[in-house]
Amino acid sequence: MTSLSDLPLRADLVGKTPYGAPQDAVPVSLNVNENTHPIPEHVVADITASLEAAVRGANRYPDREFLGLRGALADYLGHGLSAEQLWAANGSNEVLQQVLQAFGGPGRTLLSFTPSYSMYSILANGTGTDWVAVPRPEDFALSPEFVAAALAEAQPDIAIICAPNNPTGTPVSRETILAAYDAFDGILIVDEAYREFADDDDAWPGAVSLLPGRHRMLVSRTMSKAFAFAGVRLGYLAADAAVIDALRLVRLPYHLSALTQAAATAALRHAETMLGTVAEIRAQRDRLAAALTDLGYRVYPSGSNFLLAGGFADPVDTFTKLRERGILIRDVGIPGHLRFTAGTDEETGILIGALQELRAIEQGASQS
Repeated sequence: MTSLSDLPLRADLVGKTPYGAPQDAVPVSLNVNENTHPIPEHVVADITASLEAAVRGANRYPDREFLGLRGALADYLGHGLSAEQLWAANGSNEVLQQVLQAFGGPGRTLLSFTPSYSMYSILANGTGTDWVAVPRPEDFALSPEFVAAALAEAQPDIAIICAPNNPTGTPVSRETILAAYDAFDGILIVDEAYREFADDDDAWPGAVSLLPGRHRMLVSRTMSKAFAFAGVRLGYLAADAAVIDALRLVRLPYHLSALTQAAATAALRHAETMLGTVAEIRAQRDRLAAALTDLGYRVYPSGSNFLLAGGFADPVDTFTKLRERGILIRDVGIPGHLRFTAGTDEETGILIGALQELRAIEQGASQS
C-alpha cells in the first residue's frame, strides 16, 4: 500500500499531522465547542424554505460576490459596516487561509501567542508562511505590554490574536488589541470566533468597534459557535474594503455555494432567536467551573463556551475514562490540563457526575 513517504510531498509538509479532533457518536459530545442546543423549529422551517428556493436554481452558479449575505452580516455586526467590508467563506478556517494566501506565503511570517488555536500553524504550513510561536505567560493572559513587546521585536507580516483564546478561554482586553495594532506594521487578525459568549459585551462590543481608521486590522468571526450552525460551515471577516478586494484575488470561483448563502442569510434573519441560548450556555459554563473548582482543579477565566482546567494527574487517563462513560471532551496537549465545552443542563449534569465519580475513585485509591 502506498504511503506518504512514497509521494513527492512538499518538503515543508513532511512529518506534519493534520487537524484531528476526535469524532465519536457518544451520548455527550463536549470536545469541539459546538453549541449543543438544537435550532428552534420555526427557524428550521424558514431555513428549509430558503434552501428549497435555492435548490430550484442550483443548475446555475451561485452569486460569486454574495452581496446579499455580506449585507446581512454587516447589519448583524452593526458599527456602520457595509457589505463591501464583509467577507465570508466555508468556515473561518477558509477565511484565514485566504488571508494568508493574500498577505502571507514564502518569505513571510505569521505570529501568534501559544497555546492557541491549533489550525493557525497548520494554515501557515499549508500556505508556505513561516510560523512564529510566542509562549504565553503561565496564566495564559496577554497584557498590552507583553503583546506590544513581542510584536515590536518580531515585526511579523501577520499576527493573530484569538479573543477569547482557544483552548484556554482567556479574554482579551480592548487595550491589548490596540497595543498590538500599534506595535508593528503588518496585518493584525483578531479571531473572535467565541465573541458572542464574552461576559464583557456590555463594556465593549469587540474588535469590530475598533476597525474605523485601522486598515490593517481584520476581525474574523463564525456562525459555527453561538449561532449553532457548525454544520453549515460559514465563517466571515470584517475589515477595510481594500482588504476584501485582496481576498477576492485568491478566492476560488463561486467558493460559497448557493445553499450555504441561503441557509446563512435565513439564519441571520433570526439572529436574536439563534443567539437565545447564549445566556444558558454561560450559566452552564459557570456551573461547570464551580464544580471543577470544588473538586480541587484549577479553572482558568473564560469568556467563551468552554473551560480549561488544570490539576489532572493523568489527563489521558481522565479523557479515556470519560470516553468510556460516553462523554467526549478534549485533551489539548497542555500538560495536566483538559478542556470542557459547556453543554445543555442535562449534559453538564452528566459530566459533573462523572467527574465527581472519577475524583472519588482517585482519592480512594490514594488513601488505600
